[in-house]
Amino acid sequence: MFSNLRRAVRRGYRRAVDLSHPARSPLGSAVVNCVVYQDGIRQEGCAEVEEALRRVRKTGEGFVWIGLHEPSQLELAGLAELLGLHPLAVEDAVHAHQRPKVERYDDTLFAVFKTVRYVEHEELTATSEVVETGELMAFVGEDFVITIRHGGHGTLGPVREALEAEPEQLAKGPAAVLHAMADHVVDDYVAVTDAVQSDMDAVETAVFSEHGGRGDAGRIYQLKRELLELRRAVAPLGRPLEHLATQPIPVIPAEVRAYFRDVADHLTRATEQISAYDGLLDSILQAHLAQVTVAQNEDMRKITAWAAIVAVPTMVCGVYGMNFDHMPELHWTYGYPAVLVVMAVACYVIHRGFRRNGWL
Repeated sequence: MFSNLRRAVRRGYRRAVDLSHPARSPLGSAVVNCVVYQDGIRQEGCAEVEEALRRVRKTGEGFVWIGLHEPSQLELAGLAELLGLHPLAVEDAVHAHQRPKVERYDDTLFAVFKTVRYVEHEELTATSEVVETGELMAFVGEDFVITIRHGGHGTLGPVREALEAEPEQLAKGPAAVLHAMADHVVDDYVAVTDAVQSDMDAVETAVFSEHGGRGDAGRIYQLKRELLELRRAVAPLGRPLEHLATQPIPVIPAEVRAYFRDVADHLTRATEQISAYDGLLDSILQAHLAQVTVAQNEDMRKITAWAAIVAVPTMVCGVYGMNFDHMPELHWTYGYPAVLVVMAVACYVIHRGFRRNGWL
């Protein structure tokens, strides 16, 4: 009862806005959808933002859900003036490239989520793109929610359909939309993290295979870079979700707060899995570098063994090539073939010794 009274008082003190003024029409090419919901039910005939807000504020029931895709400064300026959005939050919403965060401006909440998508590829290479990121933002007030999408993925169409299929959840107001967004984003985190597992297995198998290639380092580094991009999207969201789940916020009812705790648990799972992948990649990289070092040592041993074998005939030829008149067996008829036989036998004995010791 007291919460309803407080909302009524705040609504009474809200600065009046002339919705009929043409300069304040925020509709533009960036507007994807504008829908009024009352008691969790979608209302028809309110495609214009001004009309939708007028209807909600006149009856004091329901809320408006406005969906935007990469709006410009001009396209968002009308909505900012119409709904009293803070200029700093509007600037962040237009330019994007923000860290996941939740900020409160008076009675309006501004939330930023990083969206991720797994990029399908036949084989992981040193230049493969594994994770693609985008952004979802939301302005949440008492009777409105504005969702803004940046990037080619992360559409909220399935989220809207799922919420409309559960009117009792949607009846909880704009906070329910914010929770559905967060849940959708974190579910994508979990799905992408699970998908990266196949690339991890491929790299691990290649490194520890019998004929592991020395070019695997590029693939390992690329996967580590993509994993770092995924971590930058996932890890910073922990504190904002904890804030939404534990701190009293006027636009987040207490019954919705528990739902954010569930989302935070899923986020923790994804974060821990990414950390485990990062540690495993470090181990795989170290194992690969150790294998490369061992292979290089084996190559050096082979080169050294062949150099020792070649040194014997080189030495003999060098001695008999000094052109002295008085040298042993210099004028012997069988001297030449005898020297060849001695060199061949010596090379064979040395070669066999190296083979026995595993150098060849």
